[in-house]
Amino acid sequence: MKEFSRETEQIMMERFGKDTIIALATTENGTPYVRYVNAYYENGAFYIITHALSNKMQHIKDNPVVAIAGEWFTAHGKGISLGYFRGKENCVIAEKLKKVFAEWIDNGHAWS
Repeated sequence: MKEFSRETEQIMMERFGKDTIIALATTENGTPYVRYVNAYYENGAFYIITHALSNKMQHIKDNPVVAIAGEWFTAHGKGISLGYFRGKENCVIAEKLKKVFAEWIDNGHAWS
């Protein structure tokens, strides 16, 4: 990924460094699929929490090229599964995401 300038990184954190709705586009057999997801931005990456067996995760597994769009921002890149949210290897980012998504994370959605 191309590194952002300090000013751009600050703007990205101000805009997306909290629970933010963005559009996530994936493909399956050449057909695009777009859905809104809750996202959090940090250090050049957007994080979302979703069920491991969801269509979006299957699409990313089969073709990791994704695109995103916010109110004034579009980008494309590679979708990567970090694995199980509660996994030991994810404890640092999971703690941040629990705080960022505190309004809804314990409703059963994120733990399924």
